[in-house]
Amino acid sequence: MDLLVRMVFSCLVDADFLDTSAHFAGRSAPRLAPVRDMVLLAERFEERRAAFLANRPTSPVDAIRGRVFAEAVAAAAREPGLYVLHAPTGGAKTIAAGGFALRHAARHGMRRVIFAVPFISITQQNAAVYRSLLDPMEEDADSEPVVLEHHSSVGLDEDSGGGTWARLAAENWDAPIVVTTMVQLFQSLFSAKPSSMRKLHRVAGSVIVLDEVQALPDRLLNPILSVLRGLVERYGATVVLASATQPDFWSLSKLDGVPRNGMVEDVPGLFDQLRRVKYEWQLGDDVTWQTVAEDIEERAGQQVLAVVNTTRDSAHLHRLLTEHASAPDSVLHLSTRMTAEHRQEVIGQIRTRLQKGLPLWVVSTSLIEAGVDVDFPWVYRAWAPAESLQQAAGRCNRDDRMGEPGTVVVFRPAEGGTPKDLSYLAALEATAEYFGPYPLADPDDLEALALYYAKRYALQGEDHPMGERIEELRRAWDFPQVAREFRMIDDAYGQSVVVVRPQKTTEEQDAIWADIHRMRAPYPSGPECLRRLQPHTATLPRHEVSEALRTGLAEPVAGDLVVWRGHYDDIRGLDPEDREDSSAFLI
Repeated sequence: MDLLVRMVFSCLVDADFLDTSAHFAGRSAPRLAPVRDMVLLAERFEERRAAFLANRPTSPVDAIRGRVFAEAVAAAAREPGLYVLHAPTGGAKTIAAGGFALRHAARHGMRRVIFAVPFISITQQNAAVYRSLLDPMEEDADSEPVVLEHHSSVGLDEDSGGGTWARLAAENWDAPIVVTTMVQLFQSLFSAKPSSMRKLHRVAGSVIVLDEVQALPDRLLNPILSVLRGLVERYGATVVLASATQPDFWSLSKLDGVPRNGMVEDVPGLFDQLRRVKYEWQLGDDVTWQTVAEDIEERAGQQVLAVVNTTRDSAHLHRLLTEHASAPDSVLHLSTRMTAEHRQEVIGQIRTRLQKGLPLWVVSTSLIEAGVDVDFPWVYRAWAPAESLQQAAGRCNRDDRMGEPGTVVVFRPAEGGTPKDLSYLAALEATAEYFGPYPLADPDDLEALALYYAKRYALQGEDHPMGERIEELRRAWDFPQVAREFRMIDDAYGQSVVVVRPQKTTEEQDAIWADIHRMRAPYPSGPECLRRLQPHTATLPRHEVSEALRTGLAEPVAGDLVVWRGHYDDIRGLDPEDREDSSAFLI
């Protein structure tokens, strides 16, 4: 009943927005996107995919990727429902999911395909792939785009590439292909704001692909699985759960009685065929950041990725590796203490150096390990939940071009930091029980992974820690409290900080400051200001923001948003080991 009320309300408010817009624009009818031919889009997708593969260097795993795609497309003929795409990292799930979704929509007369991923960096990467395979060619200048990219970092004003079409389509997802974040999708499903909810009715009758589904937060699994089940059983949707580390959602009561439709027939065989790495374990008490840095220098060679758990750890290991490197400028860094734009620039540098075979050591937090298409011969991963270990391994020998297995070193440094989230700690406890050096399993052992998820969920119970309180609020029709408690991003610890990087031109800096001033103005500035500031935003722990506000290193903008006035390192961003003391500048 909660979902029905939301759907009806979504229809009402979207119709109201559209009629009001038509009235003030002097139009006799609302502006709606034309219905697109899904059969034509599916054919275009497959033709361009074939042309792309014909023009790229071949890989030893191409045949296996082709098999995954063929089995996914064949599954599209089956009835709508809840589907699982379980294939190893490097198995081309993004393309296979797209092939299934378009063929399934064409076969069953479904209206749109929605791709949702956990991180903006993957959204941008996947949107670029889908645009290249689906949008009209440049010579078709009169044709509107097909792919709508909708998240907090994409520009949707009149001067952006998509122009008016993208801005209007983003308001209510009136587009045949939507690439968005899980935050956008699920906040719309549980929101109480008309502006967020007006797109909800567009989700009915759609194919919804949830990529990297292991990133869904445990603390919200009950309401998420409940609403996905409702969309499938009552609103004509098909849901695809895609991941190399498939959580065992069917062990939870919310999916009792729901058929589990697998796309790939022989998943264990596929994992055996795509096993491209060997694991080493450094879990003793003598492991430190210094020994890890020395091991990378002595054994790992010219191209190494090290993934750690906290931004403080990433800054610390980056400093150590810079000291050990023969060419310090070849040591790159990624973390949320860097602005979104800065991170995208660094990911571009990483791909360029990898393609050219240049020396490259990268230290990153987990933001690189799920869905970011990079390929290193050596990967070091700090001790983490099993799915993170396997996802990091997916950045190692990804295309199997080495002629031998890549090396993944799992290490547990004595001084290493650990997120304090209760779900994360439960996952660590379950990981320690099943994964490690012999006789324990490697992270890509499917039987051990199933036992791991069962243990992880059991450690939390199916009660309030997994969002059951939100389910109680939904049954009570307490829409405002549901919206308050359903938070995909747990911002209890982190806070957004706008940074005007000194590397920007004077004109670019002036534009950022103009948006900051608009946000501070007493008159409403609309969402576009915040959207334009998103690429220039980093994240800091709340206690650091409070201290920066107290000492004058940051200033408030609006709400929780602040602007940074202190130093920003051109490599590590808001470096936790290089914090300014504003008292040093007092005279």
